[in-house]
Parts: sequence; structure tokens; C-alpha cells
Amino acid sequence: MQENIVQSTDDEFDVLIVGSGVTGGWAAKEFCEAGFKTLLIERGRLVEHRKDYTTEGKGPWEYPTRTVAENILVDQTQAIQKQCYAFNDTSKHFFGNDRDLPYSTEPGTSFSWIRANQLGGKSLLWARQTFRFSEYDFTANAKDNQGIDWPIRYQDLAPWYDYVEKFAGISAAQDKLPQLPDSIAQPAFELTKPELDFQTSLAEHFPDKPMVVGRCAHLTQPSKIQLELGRVTCQARSECYRGCSFGAYFSTQSATLPAAARTGNLHIAPNSVVHSLIYDDAKQRVTGVRVVDNDNLSQREYRGKIVFLCASTLGSTQVLLNSTSKRFPNGLANSSGVLGRYLMDHNYNAWASARIPGYEDEYYRGRRPTGIYIPNSHFEPSRYHKDFKRGYAIAGGATRGSWQGMSQQDGFGADFKQRLTQAGPWQIWMGAQGEMLPQADNQVGLHPSKKDKWGIPQLHFNCKWSDNELSMMQHAAETMHKMLETAGFESIRSQATTAPPGLAIHEVGTARMGNDPKQSVLNKYNQAHDVPNLFVTDGASFCSSGVVNPTLTFMALTARAAHYAIDQVKSGRL
Repeated sequence: MQENIVQSTDDEFDVLIVGSGVTGGWAAKEFCEAGFKTLLIERGRLVEHRKDYTTEGKGPWEYPTRTVAENILVDQTQAIQKQCYAFNDTSKHFFGNDRDLPYSTEPGTSFSWIRANQLGGKSLLWARQTFRFSEYDFTANAKDNQGIDWPIRYQDLAPWYDYVEKFAGISAAQDKLPQLPDSIAQPAFELTKPELDFQTSLAEHFPDKPMVVGRCAHLTQPSKIQLELGRVTCQARSECYRGCSFGAYFSTQSATLPAAARTGNLHIAPNSVVHSLIYDDAKQRVTGVRVVDNDNLSQREYRGKIVFLCASTLGSTQVLLNSTSKRFPNGLANSSGVLGRYLMDHNYNAWASARIPGYEDEYYRGRRPTGIYIPNSHFEPSRYHKDFKRGYAIAGGATRGSWQGMSQQDGFGADFKQRLTQAGPWQIWMGAQGEMLPQADNQVGLHPSKKDKWGIPQLHFNCKWSDNELSMMQHAAETMHKMLETAGFESIRSQATTAPPGLAIHEVGTARMGNDPKQSVLNKYNQAHDVPNLFVTDGASFCSSGVVNPTLTFMALTARAAHYAIDQVKSGRL
């Protein structure tokens, strides 16, 4: 990547892409392969594939706290970040520093903003669960009058799902479920014997809640293009959050960046914190971006003909809100006034666990990068529960205790060591992922006086769960408990909790698309209604959160928008 770093600000680029995570990487790939001179702007440091995965392959015994990141320094600098499921001593260097990334929340509310500021962004840290939105997700708002209608339908995005799945590599079964469209996929990972029997129990007693194996962006049978990029089969090491030198899971580093770089059209500007976009009132176009150097705080500008904002939902929204002009005093492309509103995240606030008796002669090989998945059974208004609209999915898995868990038990000497060589009992854990309704009052804006170290106004959050989300999680906890009980499992525990929004790291919705410019920021191609050469293709564009993990839809929307922009340029309309 070193040879791709820009050394001058004198050049004008065909495309400026802000952010290098999943969406920024996809935009870079598409434009570079189309022959566009492309600048990928990243606020964080350069992270090179393989070279900079500094903790990869290290055993837990090589860490003073056996990989648990608990110390005064972490509490002082990463107290928010350590709430993330992927945070520990092996991955903490891929997360942001809370002291450098301050934000505020409205009294009585809370929001956990997880940051990963480096080349590749959170593509190095995501859970890699990849599901398509269904037609029910795209029509939900119109059917129950929550939010505005999506300007696209499943059929508009289906060919783009195909397109990104073939390149990214998705392992999945063909489940033929209306609420969970099948993917173009490589062979799925296997369910364990206890999971297969649990699947049978659910089919008998909960026929509306089919259980499948989770779909994930891991290679199980690499294609020619994936092998050419240096990607090989997943080794099931369970080290994904450290970076993967095998390129077995999809990330910017493993897939889209090398594809873009080999064209010769990719240029990278790391350590470039975007302050705002440069808008020309006379041309009614964005002409460039203002950046602040991450290290020395000097300022510079990059010029380009098209701008793709891919800085994450909240990052892109912050840039737009801070890009003001005479025409747009409240944020660029914000004539509708909805920029920053309708913030959503998935609700993870229900779980259940149990001990599975028996199966002492059953075990498994490797550390499977996915688990079980029970899709949303409340996927249309006729299926809504009486206490809440929309619904939730359930994920989890059954595993056997290993020495790492059992080593916390009491014991000493030879007998204790011998006990650690034997697998423990089977256990199962399940967690819900619920939809959050689009509400105008759930919003994020710029703080009127507080700024960060780069002189950029901090974000101020006003976001909380509604009664709809709270009721949904209570029902999810009760339902999971019944499932485990009916299956004959033991020592069942379940709970609905109240952790704040943000921890799903699936925030969406603050620059939504729509057909009406008075109610939306973007059109159906992720193009700003007010500024034709500006596109936003991350989660900010969503009209609803749906239930499934959003990253695959980020990819499809970005590829679709990039090809639309390419066609517009080639036809002379942009």
C-alpha cells in the first residue's frame, strides 16, 4: 500500500472516497476497475494486510491477563470501546481512543459509539454475518406507517446482492425462507449434533421459527478471483478480530483494496481527518474535501469531481452537518431538515442460556466462525405481536467447555491439570437482535460549543429505546426460555436487559434515501437530492433498520451506486 499513498494535493481526482471500511473499499474497487482516478481518504493510520496483524497467532498464555483487557490504561482511554464484543487484549489496537473521540448525550439517554479508525475501518472487526434484506424489509415502513417508504424494493437490489456475494465469498445453506432470501454461496459450516437435535425440536414445537446455520463472509470453497487475490479457505482459528493473513474472511484489506490497487488507479490518503466538504454555490457541486492531519493537525484540501461518503453512518453525518454554506446553513444537502434524524441501531437486549445434558461422545473440530440463526417470524403486519411492531431474530450456538473456561474453576495439582484435558459439558447461548423503529426524535447533531482535537464539533446524541423495543426484548427473552425448556435443556437462564443503543454497531438512518426530497437526503441511487455529485452509501442511507445484519446491504448499495455514477459520467449526465 505504501506506493499508493498520495504525496501531493495538487492533483484533481475523478472520485474522492471518504472512509475505507466495507463501503469505502467497495466504492474504491468499482471506480478503479472502471478506470477512474480514485483517492481513498482515511482518517486513521495505514494498516497493511498481513504485515500489521501484530497479534495474529499468539496464544493466550503470551498475554499477562490471558487476553482480557482490564487495566487502568484501558479504563482511561477505551472505556466505551471495551464494551464491544470484539474488544480484548489481542484486538484493542484496532479500536479508537475515547479521549481523542469525545461525544455527548442528552440527559436521560446514552449511546455507545464504537470506533475503528485505520485503513480498513471496522471491516477488520465486524462479526461477518451476512444476510439479505427481504421484500418485507423494504415494504415494512409503507405497510405500518413507520418512517417513509423505501424508494427501492428487493428486486432492485437482488442482482447487486448476487454481484457482491460472488466477489466477497459467503458461506451459507439454501434455506428457501421468504423472510431470509438465499445468497449466492459457498458451502455452509456444519451444525453440531446438539444443534441439529435442537433444530428438530424447534421444527416440531415452534414451526414458525425455523433454525438455520448462520451465513457469514468466510471462504469455504474459494473461487478463482478470490484465489488470485491471495485469499484461501477459512482455517476456523477464531482469530478474526486480529486480522486474517489467509484473507479467509472479507475485509477491505483482503479483498476490495488489492482488487483496486492492481488497476493502478488507486491512491490513498491515510491520517487525513475529514473536516468538511467544499461546496461551490455557483456550480452547485462538491469540489473537494478539507482534511486535518491526524498527527500534526495541519490542514489540506483534496479536489475531486465526485464524492462518495463512506465514513460510517455517524461519521458521514458528522461531515455533512459540519459542511455548511449560504445555501445549506444546517448541513450540506440538508434542505429537507432530516439530516441527523431517524437514528437506529439493532436491539441486543435479550439473551438466554442453558446446559445441554448428554452428548459426551460428541465434539467438533476448529472454531466455527458462525452459529445458529433463527430468522424473524414477525416479518409482516399480519404476524406482528400484539405488544410491538416489527420483530427480532435470534443467533447463538452450542459449544463444549474447554480448558480456557474450566481453568477458572477451583483446583490445584495433577488432578486439576488432568481435568482440564477433558472437554466440559455442552452449553447453549442465544441472543436476540431486534428491529428499532424509525423515530424523528432519535437524532444526532453537532454540539454547539465542544470540539475534538482536530477542531471538529463533537456529535451530540439524543437516542433511546421506545416502548416498542422494550416490549420486543421482553418477548424475545421469554420465547428463548420456552425454546430451551421445550428442548429438555437444564439450568436455563434468560433476561431482557437495557444496554444503550450503539452496541450492536449497526447504526443506520441519519441521511435516509427517499423519493421525496422534502423528506429525505438521498434518492434511490444514494445520490444527494440537493448535490448531484455527492453520494452517501453507508448505513446513513437506510429508511429502516430491518432485523438482519446490515453489512451485506451496505455492500450491495455501494456497488449499485458506484455503477450508477459511472454510467452517469460516461453518458455526460454527471
